[in-house]
Amino acid sequence: MSNKPQNVKGMRDHLPQAMLLRQYIISTLTGVFERYGFEPLSTPVVEHAETLEGKLGEDEKLIYRFEDHGGRRLALRYDQTVPLARVVAQYGGELAPRMPWRRYAIGQSYRGERNQKGRYREFWQADVDIVGSASPLADAEIVAVLTDGLSALGFPEFTTMLNHRQVIGGIARVSGLDEGAAGGVYRAIDKLDKIGPDGVRQALLDFGVSAEAAGRILSLVLLEGSAEGVLKELSGQLATDERALAALDNLRAIITALGELGVPASRYTVAPRLARGLSYYTGLVFEAITPIWPEGAILGGGRYDELIGLFSGKAVPTVGLAFGIDRLHDVMEALNLGPRPATTAHVFVSIFGEAQLAESLQLARELRAAGVNVVTSLEVGNVGKQFKEADRKGVPLVLVLGPDDVARGEVVIKELASGNQRSIARSAVVQELMK
Repeated sequence: MSNKPQNVKGMRDHLPQAMLLRQYIISTLTGVFERYGFEPLSTPVVEHAETLEGKLGEDEKLIYRFEDHGGRRLALRYDQTVPLARVVAQYGGELAPRMPWRRYAIGQSYRGERNQKGRYREFWQADVDIVGSASPLADAEIVAVLTDGLSALGFPEFTTMLNHRQVIGGIARVSGLDEGAAGGVYRAIDKLDKIGPDGVRQALLDFGVSAEAAGRILSLVLLEGSAEGVLKELSGQLATDERALAALDNLRAIITALGELGVPASRYTVAPRLARGLSYYTGLVFEAITPIWPEGAILGGGRYDELIGLFSGKAVPTVGLAFGIDRLHDVMEALNLGPRPATTAHVFVSIFGEAQLAESLQLARELRAAGVNVVTSLEVGNVGKQFKEADRKGVPLVLVLGPDDVARGEVVIKELASGNQRSIARSAVVQELMK
């Protein structure tokens, strides 16, 4: 290993410029979550390994596992969903009065996957879930939060693809496959965006699906058009499968509620090809995509009514979604979305000389008390050097209290970008800057 300091591959440092955008994303999403009444939850980044094992299907191989000094088998948090299931089972009595419970959680998760653009081994997620409701209104509300969240972040165009796990199961069953083969269909369809229709066809054939059945499966999962048009076509094609028809009715109820929640029809579509790889989904699944980001879905989620039951012994209906902070940051940075402040500071207060030190620090204190972010010089004198420091930091305004200014009861405000400056009454500085 090189002696040069470096971070672990797939785990990034976030320097100030990146952190300012990331904090904007988190604060914006938190505002959306809380406007819908979601409440915060935080869980440890380390869980018992058995808490995560047996919940993730094929993705279980990506769990970071280790033993501590006591020989306990532990694991790093894979996502925010399985810990939520543990919490609901562990604190069921305390949480019961809050049911249905709307919760959000923001923090790091870890996956030992191949490092690539938009996918990292350490990543941040902002999750929202509704626990304890099987109503399609809950599903619709989660999709509405998704829509409001991306809109608040300034995404100009995006579409949420909707599907139901029993639609894919129905497609498999009406194509002649037994229940046990449905898992292979999920896995093959989930790779559609990566390997294309021909690749999916071959994956189905390799799994033992006949050429005729593979052809029918592909023709159905590739259906496109208006939501109502796709639902109508699927209803005809899956008319002999009761579970699939019930799933289509559920999607119709969700779509009706989306309209009542103000989500435009242009923001979603029914996509039978959407599978989502995690094995714990039981109903609605969805992903948001945008043509301006070709690297895959921006975020996704779905309904998982049985996961909590693995811990509590009884099913608890739950639906949720995860915003990937890292992916949102990368997309917004590439598209120049969101604010681009160079620093957190609004003004730089210079210190003209020893005689003006107390007056300058008092001014800074008053501004901070009024909610203005202030950087003060840590050197006394050489105001020109202080101007250069403020400019390097990207602070837009410099305040100067020279001896003549103090004598007149004034402060000089200089705008670094334009070079313009003006003097205002010392008593009016706070009010002027708050404008």
